Amino acid sequence: MRRRHVLGIAAATATSPLLAGLTAAPAAAADPVLGPNVFVFDPSMSAASIQSRLDTVFAEQESNQFGPQRYALLFKPGSYNVNANIGFHTSIAGLGRNPGDVVINGGVTVDAGWFGGNATQNFWRSIENLAIQPTGGTNRWAVSQAAPMRRVHVRGNLNLAPTGYGWASGGYIADSAIDNVVQPYSQQQWLTRDSRIGGWLNGVWNMVFSGVVGAPAPSFPSPPYTVLPTSPVTREKPYLYIDSSGQYQVFLPALRRDSQGTTWSGGSTPGTSLPLSGFHVAKPGDSAATLNAALAAGRNLLFSPGIYHLDQTLNVTRAGTVVLGIGYPSLIPDNGVIGMKVSDVDGVRLAGILFDAGTVNSPVLLEVGPTGSGASHSANPTTVQDVYFRIGGPGPGSATTSLVVNSRDVIIDHIWAWRGDHGAGIGWTLNPADTGVIVNGADVIAYGLFVEHYQKYQVIWNGQGGRTVFFQNEMPYDPPTQAAWRTGANGYAAYKVANGVTTHRAWGVGSYCYFNVNPSIVADRGFEVPDVPGVAFTNLLTVSLGGNGVINRVINNAGGVAQGTETIPAYLASYTGGGSGPGPQKLDRSGWTATASATGGADVPARMLDGDLGSRWSTGTPMVNGQWIVVDMKAAHNVRQITMDSGGSGGDYARGYQVYLSTDGANWGSPVATGSGTAALVTAAFTARSARYIRVVQTGASSSWWSITDFNGYV
Repeated sequence: MRRRHVLGIAAATATSPLLAGLTAAPAAAADPVLGPNVFVFDPSMSAASIQSRLDTVFAEQESNQFGPQRYALLFKPGSYNVNANIGFHTSIAGLGRNPGDVVINGGVTVDAGWFGGNATQNFWRSIENLAIQPTGGTNRWAVSQAAPMRRVHVRGNLNLAPTGYGWASGGYIADSAIDNVVQPYSQQQWLTRDSRIGGWLNGVWNMVFSGVVGAPAPSFPSPPYTVLPTSPVTREKPYLYIDSSGQYQVFLPALRRDSQGTTWSGGSTPGTSLPLSGFHVAKPGDSAATLNAALAAGRNLLFSPGIYHLDQTLNVTRAGTVVLGIGYPSLIPDNGVIGMKVSDVDGVRLAGILFDAGTVNSPVLLEVGPTGSGASHSANPTTVQDVYFRIGGPGPGSATTSLVVNSRDVIIDHIWAWRGDHGAGIGWTLNPADTGVIVNGADVIAYGLFVEHYQKYQVIWNGQGGRTVFFQNEMPYDPPTQAAWRTGANGYAAYKVANGVTTHRAWGVGSYCYFNVNPSIVADRGFEVPDVPGVAFTNLLTVSLGGNGVINRVINNAGGVAQGTETIPAYLASYTGGGSGPGPQKLDRSGWTATASATGGADVPARMLDGDLGSRWSTGTPMVNGQWIVVDMKAAHNVRQITMDSGGSGGDYARGYQVYLSTDGANWGSPVATGSGTAALVTAAFTARSARYIRVVQTGASSSWWSITDFNGYV
């Protein structure tokens, strides 16, 4: 991916508790506890020696997208005057209990000079658990997928775009505080969860805020802001720190419900700690048998940076097991084995791991819960956080499905499942992969679901009660022909909710096409869901990147066509299925405008939308056939009803009417409803249809004026 421009330890000291009794190590030494690719910095070291190590790692990793090198750069509590540039497969993190325990005076930077100012391939890097006092007042973090920012306090502005404002395709922030303004500029999409921000500058296609203090007001699609005041259920990622006695611990943040803001705003993050002595610290070269023996003995796993070949499945069977990676450890299942299986137990925490598909096809890379799992885990769910999947890129690979979730109540918190579109071993038959994510368990929630380029449905959701907060997708770039992709239909939707599902919610979701191998390829739709009232989507979009292919509809048969070289999204603000159940839901009229064929003095059309029942729009003349109003909802909705209330002017209702819908305000087609008013409140219901514009034409006649005090649309 991405062609979207078409649009150790620097050193420990003799006082380190981990090295008590040993002589001081030179600045270049790796950490003896955490492995050869971990550099731990101490505030007693010179800034020059730390900067030298940071620069050396970055020089190796700046453009090293698919190499085997992996690094973690860890800072003990203290203050550091350095500038850390972060390249591929590199994690930078503080070792304090809270973000303010480690302060970087300078910057922690990701830019895109290596790729001509285009940041759409700035993947696989992370920042965690520290504070930044940025030089010049602004820190630059111009990343795309698989590059999370967690538990970071930016004491200034945060710029998410590269120098020169080339494209970027991020991104994810959680449990962080940005004192001033977040500046996305050219970022196409972004999820910010349970954080505090001082402001948000702009949006391009899809900006989602869940539980964010200081989030902008909801608006869609101009600007494209999806805002959930709180996050339904969350538990932050485990992290490594050094306690007051100088020992390594892994902190396990507590579960939160209806959360908002950071976990550390009122003091230390609530939760519990596990000593590192309860972990098997895996280092490159450890066998799957060694890892399984540690798990069977009741130990947790901490993967240090490196490559791990697995000739057998890793089996996580104990409730509460923690499997934590630092520095992007890659697990490669060999000979077609499943990479990891998790039993249907409470409270497993998986975080910071990259699964690379092997050359022999694996049916699944990660399975959470066996088939048929049904136990409730609502009090102590399993979490999957910063877990990534890669099919091709470093070389040929194959896996039918990357992630299968069978257990109930799982929290998926930021994943990227990627069938490669560039690198080594890339091609329709060279890196085959059907589906990125299959969810079979009930009541699973996903925040930050990034799934791209799979050859069939990208996501299949079979479980009841599922929820997704932010979804980003690109369809496969490389179908050679329409028939090679699928026969009997035009391709596969990106996000498929199974036909038997009766309850599902999603907010802030987008699917893009870039069929560069064959730009004539067409997809019928971006999203495919059952037409039942318990299935509802809020703020959707599809887009054709540079006109390379077409997506005919946003969801089911609703929404406009994504096509054309202008790379303009087709937006749909809401979609709710039909059938029996809850009645029509009134739309938010914020930003709506209205025009009319005639206006009586001060009774302007805007007054039918202002919520003031003491004001009205009127024709100012008696009703006659052909008078009209047009309401622009500013975004497409799957409209199924309108109401026109003449309020205190009770006799001014439409004696006859026709209702028309349009996506562009020019092409109206046939009326979707006709009727005659009999009282002040006129209700017109019809088969749900995607539209941005509503036109009502008067077909009756009366000596009374035609007046509307309150006009509403419903989905």
